[in-house]
Amino acid sequence: MDENITAVKDAPVAEPKSHPVTININGQQHQLLVQPWVTLLDALREKLDLTGTKKGCDHGQCGACTVLVNGKRINSCLTLAVMQNGKEITTIEGIANGEMHPMQQAFIKYDAFQCGYCTPGQICSAIGMLQEGHATNREEVKELMSGNICRCGAYSNIVEAIMDVKEGGQYE
Repeated sequence: MDENITAVKDAPVAEPKSHPVTININGQQHQLLVQPWVTLLDALREKLDLTGTKKGCDHGQCGACTVLVNGKRINSCLTLAVMQNGKEITTIEGIANGEMHPMQQAFIKYDAFQCGYCTPGQICSAIGMLQEGHATNREEVKELMSGNICRCGAYSNIVEAIMDVKEGGQYE
C-alpha cells in the first residue's frame, strides 16, 4: 500500500465555513448560519420549515419556488441564501395578512389551480408581476407569467384571476 495514499486518506476533511445571514422573512427577522452553496429555497424549506415554497425543477425552469425579494419576484432555487443578507423576503406564507390576499381570493374564485403544487409560486409571481407594473393586458400577463409552469394546465383560469385583481375585482 502506498504511504502517500494512506496519509491523504487519513487526513482530516476540512469542513466548509458557514456564513451568518440575517434576512427578514414574512416580517420576521431571522439569523441563519448557512454554507455558501445553500440556496434560498433550501434555507426556507429546510432551516425555517417554510414549505409553501415548492421545489420543482431546481433549475429555474418551472417557477414553483418563486418568492418576493424586496418586492421583486425571483426563483429561490437560483439564488444563494448568503446573497440575500439584509433583504426582505415574502413567501406564500407571508402573503396573507390576517385575511387572504386578493390574489389568493381570485385564485379560489376562478378555480385557478388543480393539484396546487405550482400555486404558491404562481401567486407570488403574479403579485410581483403586478407590482412591476408591466402587465397591461392578457397577452402581456401570459408572457410575463410564462416562467411559471402549471402541469395541470390551469393557465386560462390563472390569467383570469390575475386580470381580476389587476382590474380591482371584488370578492365575496
